[in-house]
Amino acid sequence: MTLPTNLDCQTCGACCAYSSDWPRFSTEPDADLDLLPPQYVAPDRSGMRCEGNRCSALSGTVGKAASCRVYGLRPDVCRTCMPGDPECLTARTAFGLG
Repeated sequence: MTLPTNLDCQTCGACCAYSSDWPRFSTEPDADLDLLPPQYVAPDRSGMRCEGNRCSALSGTVGKAASCRVYGLRPDVCRTCMPGDPECLTARTAFGLG
């Protein structure tokens, strides 16, 4: 599968605002999770804290300018989402970003 190369995460952010069930921790060791600022972690430590469907660490406007406040510390589920992969395209479609 060839992924599109023209997708720019910093003008998108759809994957970070698509579903409150998506940014779940799965393979992160506790030591890595302890590095995340607590205000961005769900109270039960199951994943990232969300405001509606939007990850609380997402800054900016989906489809215009977006960035992650904890990019260097982001969990594995965020690291594995790649521009143009099925998860990316599903989120982009939900926001009308094609």
